[in-house]
Formats: sequence, structure tokens, C-alpha cells
Amino acid sequence: MKKELLTVKELAAELRMSLKSIQRAYREGDIPVQWLRRMARFNLAKVQRAMERNGRSRMLRLNSKSTVQGATGGAAAGAHSRIAPAR
Repeated sequence: MKKELLTVKELAAELRMSLKSIQRAYREGDIPVQWLRRMARFNLAKVQRAMERNGRSRMLRLNSKSTVQGATGGAAAGAHSRIAPAR
């Protein structure tokens, strides 16, 4: 028997997404969340419908944002390589 309400960790495992992506999605209102006191719980069917409505591609983009850039956030690519003007 499947559980009706899932924790953040269980939802992330079910959708094969990171915890941070799930947290970001419910904080931004992209997926529905039910609060039981201070604990977030999710109905898998409602979350899947919301993802289809919002577009799964948006959720996948949320996942890939943090994997491309390094510790500098991409700033080293051009911001510090300027040559000082000749005097």
C-alpha cells in the first residue's frame, strides 16, 4: 500500500530529483505542499499533475542550474581577465 502523503525526501526519491530542487519548487509555488504543523508533506498525484501543468522541463532546468558553474559562479570566465588601460 502506497502512502498518501510523502516527505520531501520521499518525494525527491520518487521523482529522482534533489532535495534542494523539491524545496525550491514548493517555496516558489511550483508544486503543492500540505503543512502538518511544521512538516511539509506532498501528495504524489497532485505534484505530478502540477509538474505536467507547469512543464516538467522547468523542473529539470531547476535541477541543472547548480551543476554547471564552479565555486566562483562563472565570474572567473571574464570578469577578472580585463587588461588595464595603457598610460
